[in-house]
Amino acid sequence: MIPTTAGLNRYGARNTTKPVNFYCIAPTAASVVLVGDFNNWDDTSHPMRRQVDGSWFLQVHLPHGHHRYLFLVDGKPVLDPRGTGIARSDLNERVSLIAVS
Repeated sequence: MIPTTAGLNRYGARNTTKPVNFYCIAPTAASVVLVGDFNNWDDTSHPMRRQVDGSWFLQVHLPHGHHRYLFLVDGKPVLDPRGTGIARSDLNERVSLIAVS
């Protein structure tokens, strides 16, 4: 029997995602959207849900690595104070950074 590569690296970091919880404190906001390199900065693909306490929440499955993102609070970009750090977008704008491992 000849071994095949099918199924190899099935559990490798490249082939898995991890649930990541994003929270944004914006109790007076009408809408909050999560944008980032994982959704091509699309301001329609990841709307967040308002919680009872006025915060906003969304869980996204992300692959291993570093990801740049922002919250759009009523259309205005807001950095995440809970992020891993701050990076620069392709347009040299400040964005939040999260490391997923």
